[in-house]
Amino acid sequence: MENNTENKKFGYVALIGKPNVGKSTLMNDMMGRKLSITSRKPQTTRHRILGIKNTDQAQIVYVDTPGLHHNQKREINRVMNRAAKSVLHTVDIVLFLIDALEFNAADESVLKQLKPLEIPIILAINKIDLVKNKSLLLPFIEAVSLKFNFAKIMPISAKTGVQTPELEKEILSLLPKDSIGYPPEQFTDCSDQFIASEFVREKLMRLLGDEIPYDIAVTIDLFAEEEKIIRIYAVIWIDKDSQKPIVIGKGGELLKKVGTQAREDLETYFEKKVFLKLWVKIKSGWSDDQRSLQEFGIE
Repeated sequence: MENNTENKKFGYVALIGKPNVGKSTLMNDMMGRKLSITSRKPQTTRHRILGIKNTDQAQIVYVDTPGLHHNQKREINRVMNRAAKSVLHTVDIVLFLIDALEFNAADESVLKQLKPLEIPIILAINKIDLVKNKSLLLPFIEAVSLKFNFAKIMPISAKTGVQTPELEKEILSLLPKDSIGYPPEQFTDCSDQFIASEFVREKLMRLLGDEIPYDIAVTIDLFAEEEKIIRIYAVIWIDKDSQKPIVIGKGGELLKKVGTQAREDLETYFEKKVFLKLWVKIKSGWSDDQRSLQEFGIE
């Protein structure tokens, strides 16, 4: 990469869409490394996460956001919606993701919030790898093109990387010329503690059933980086006493599996040996309590 940071392009690109549409998967694909956690469950992402990508031509700052959704039953849902909406007026480009061959009421709700913006909006039609009859894509693209004057419509697969390099070229063409905003070696604004807590939460999202993961938060009690090892003590917070044996598992097996998988990902991320210790504690009603959300770093 060129050392010259002047006469480049620089800008923020928000990844916006309903829950479980593939925003975090696309972020990781664009970055070429894992930053945002992913799972098949909607609303896995709870925070705004920056991924700073440096190329010879530009510094592109991708902003992964929680999925925008209708049902705001608990305070945590309202917080996540605010986090997603807050970026819309501070970015240069919006990347609006939808599922292939589907544009439902949730997508219409997101588009309604995007229409007043005076910045380019690219529509990314994701998960085309799941479309068996590709001849259906063209009429679908024609139909959604009538909904808004999108800067570009791109069918992609964030999971397989199909068309994502072409998508990035379109983004690059729309970025303003500017000097870069971050040191060339920086690739995120997330703290190491945040990454550690998220990697643990991801494994819980993937290994537990449908309901319990939404009652779980993870905080870091200790993050100590030594010469040859990083020591991390993490607390898994649950909402009910009855959830504790489920999270721990028979003979501690599930908690052990969570720890092992999270540690392996953390060692890849930090490129260093990691010692990870997990505890499970109870804090009733935390997801609907503003003070608890602030304590857990979700607000």
